[in-house]
Amino acid sequence: MAPSMIAPNDSIGSWTRDNYLGHKDTSWRRPVEVKKPITYEPGRTPVESHDEFYEHEDLRPSFPNLHWDPLTEVPYHDKGIHGDPHFRNLLASATDVVDCNPKLGTEIHGVNLARLTDAQKNDLARLISVRGVVFFRGQTDFDIDAQRRLGAHFGKLHRHATTSVPRRAGLEDVHVVFTDGTAKDQRAVFAPTFLWHSDVTYEVQPPSYTSLKVLSGPPRGGGGDTLWSSQYGAYDLLSKPMQRYLEGLSAVHSAHMQAEGSRAAGRPVRRDPIVTEHPLVRTHPVTGWKSLFFNPGFVTGIVGVPKSESNAIIGYLNEIISTTQEIHVRYQWQKNDVAFWDNRICNHSASYGFTGHRRHAVRVASQAERPIFDPAGKSQEEEISARFGLAKVDKDGTRQSNYND
Repeated sequence: MAPSMIAPNDSIGSWTRDNYLGHKDTSWRRPVEVKKPITYEPGRTPVESHDEFYEHEDLRPSFPNLHWDPLTEVPYHDKGIHGDPHFRNLLASATDVVDCNPKLGTEIHGVNLARLTDAQKNDLARLISVRGVVFFRGQTDFDIDAQRRLGAHFGKLHRHATTSVPRRAGLEDVHVVFTDGTAKDQRAVFAPTFLWHSDVTYEVQPPSYTSLKVLSGPPRGGGGDTLWSSQYGAYDLLSKPMQRYLEGLSAVHSAHMQAEGSRAAGRPVRRDPIVTEHPLVRTHPVTGWKSLFFNPGFVTGIVGVPKSESNAIIGYLNEIISTTQEIHVRYQWQKNDVAFWDNRICNHSASYGFTGHRRHAVRVASQAERPIFDPAGKSQEEEISARFGLAKVDKDGTRQSNYND
């Protein structure tokens, strides 16, 4: 009989492991990991209980009965002008950075917003002015005090005249977003187009860099997403003749509807509502790019044109802003996520459909310059296309095409 490769008294397992690894093999004794079964209910996510102590009790909403003087114009210098064009200071600690789409939105991982240097803050401002909105996940260190300090680096913090502020005293420049799990669904109250807005554009100096941190909310897939729409992109969708026409017009922005809604709900209006005219197209001080400065929520008319023409312009721009998918980004929030956007160049919209879940967030906004239009401004699309050798966009809608997607 041919000699055996296995010693007569050894098992196959012990021979192979003991001889090659030099130690006794006990791996067979390890407990078998039992896979936990996935529980899944289509269209429904687990609801977090808030019956016990809530860590953000001091940031719950309140409506103090105060009255403030009208806002006066303050000097403003955009910190994004000092940012590195390649954002090297900000991205030095990043582990990943990815654009949401070519027109709008960037997500950065590995950066702690609570520990930024001034150089990193200036890079962040520059990046937001280029990309419109920037997202940071899991910012547990970025508490409301850090959020206010970062906002104050960019400009004077805005105090909202009607919306809720935190219960904690001294935070009147913080806007609280709070929907309890028992709140009524709001979809029947607002048309979807109307929900698109840029914050408080009726102010003489509407906000620039604005941050929103979600403290608690629906889990992933539970609803409550926020959408943003690029006003750079909206301007670039227009034909040259339409761009030139709108560049010569101004729009009326009114605070009255917001104030009337607060009074009807029995809540105080802390500053008298105002009506302000702003150019319909503005130029950004950091990028030099032109953008629409229009939103369905606060614009009530176009100056110097007949009512029917004003209505036609408003309807046309509403459609572009709310229905053009390539200038949109939709963000699915998780706890402690932060979005930083530029209200000068973005509209945004809430989304509903998360009944049963609490959604709690805090927003800080910095006042910017009075909107101006500079005819020497450039197009975002044209500048980027020239930089990367992309084909010029053909805006002739009469040409033959075939929809294949």
